[in-house]
Formats: sequence, structure tokens, C-alpha cells
Amino acid sequence: MTLDDWLKSHAYLRQVASVQARVEAALDAIELEQPRVPSWEEYAEEFGAGVPLLSSSTAAIDFEPAGKAANALVERLAADGLPGAIGEETRQLAAELRSEIRSPRRIVDWLLGDDAFAPSSPGLLRYLGWTAAAACFAPLVRAYTEWRNEERWMKPYCPTCGSAPAMARLVGVDPGRKRFLSCGACLTNWQFGRTRCPFCRVDAQRLAVVSVTGEGGLRIDYCELCKGYLKTLNALDGDAFLMADWTSLHIDLVAHDRGLKRRAASLYDLESCLPTSAKQPAES
Repeated sequence: MTLDDWLKSHAYLRQVASVQARVEAALDAIELEQPRVPSWEEYAEEFGAGVPLLSSSTAAIDFEPAGKAANALVERLAADGLPGAIGEETRQLAAELRSEIRSPRRIVDWLLGDDAFAPSSPGLLRYLGWTAAAACFAPLVRAYTEWRNEERWMKPYCPTCGSAPAMARLVGVDPGRKRFLSCGACLTNWQFGRTRCPFCRVDAQRLAVVSVTGEGGLRIDYCELCKGYLKTLNALDGDAFLMADWTSLHIDLVAHDRGLKRRAASLYDLESCLPTSAKQPAES
């Protein structure tokens, strides 16, 4: 299955796909700098203590390239003339960032939780900022993944940026099948206990599954205790695009209708991404 095939059967995602394609094209036109890979030996102690890479004092990751990329992406899209409300919001956001002293660093600090900056369109900046930052940090994340011992982390938050997981994927075959969580912000994947809730950390019997018919192996795994859920790809050779958070926004709506709670922040405005009249996939 290709992304085009997916959009043919999920026409209500076409508007989101169109914006995503414009953003990706704008990002491709920007020359990205990559922060240097740190000394893993110097970071090892903090890693063992559960400190995410971007919060490490010893790794001392340079945030400036990611902030510059985010700034450049906002500027390019503001000049590109996106249609409707998102175009107006992008132009306003670009004007705000021009007036900010050291805006590249302010953007990344804000993405990582510093609330000293208050953008007028926080949802848009979160989306564009993390899209640019994830592309900039991608080589660093790959090097980090190669270095770290997955079984030494096993934490319910992203080892790179500290965010809660947005999705999960089951890998391998039983009895040794593993679950990898996926960060919706920096796009890092990491291993976590297959039967544990990553939100309240309850183990085993309190986890339940909602299967969704015709959704390419996607299902909803949720905790009966805290009602937190994860969109989970249950497929041996699942298509990579299904792990992009935006391609399964309709699954979030199914979970919402069942009273389940998305614990991870979303880069997408679920209220406006899909029309209320959109046909919902059938549960099974």
C-alpha cells in the first residue's frame, strides 16, 4: 500500500496531506545544519539516570541549527502564500519571530517546555517547529539510536526530547515480539515493555485493545486504569507512512469517542483537521 492508496480510501485526510506536502517541500528547500554528535561516554551517566539527550548538560547539544531551521521554515511558508486561516497565521507568526531577540533559541527552548515565549499560534509553531527540528536532529537521533542500549532505557518518555509517546509499533514474532514507542515530536523510536502502560506504568492485565477494521494493521491499545491510549501498528511489514501521526488522525477520533485520552501532545489540531461529518472507520 502507498500513501496515495491510503488517501484514496481516507479522503477526509486529503486537506491535512496537502498542507503536509507544502510544508515538506518548503523544508526541502532549506539548507539544514546538523548539531555535532556528542561524546557518548560523557553522556553515559546521565543516560543511565534517565536524562533525555536534549536535556543533558554533559552532551551539550547545540540547539541553534534546529531553531534556525524552524525560523526559516516559518519565513518560507509565510512568503509561499498558504491558503486560508493557516496562511494568515503563518504570516503573523513570522512577523512575531522577526521581532524576537535570538528567536532561533527561543523557539527550541519553547518546544522543550520553556513558557517564557508566548506565540499567538502555539499549535502552528509546535507543528512547524518540531517538523523542522526533527529534520535537523535526524542524524543525531540515528547516531544516538546506534549507541544506546535499548534495554537500559525502557522509560515511558522519549530518550531524545522527553516527550510522551504518540504511537507504538509491534516488531518481530511471538514469543519474542517487542514493542517500540514512537515520539510524535522528534520522531525517535525506543523499546518499552510490551504489556506496560507508558502513562501510569501499570503492567499486564489492565491493557486492552480496540481493533479497527480495514486500517492497515492499526489498532488502539489503551489502559483500563488511566484511559491513556496509543495508536499501535500491529503488522510485520507495515508501511512506514502509517507511523506518521497525521495519517491516522481519524483513529484519534475513534479513541476520543470511546472516552480514551491522548496523553502525548499532538502537532495537529484534531478539532479542525477533520470535518465532523467524516466517515469513521468501523471498530471490530
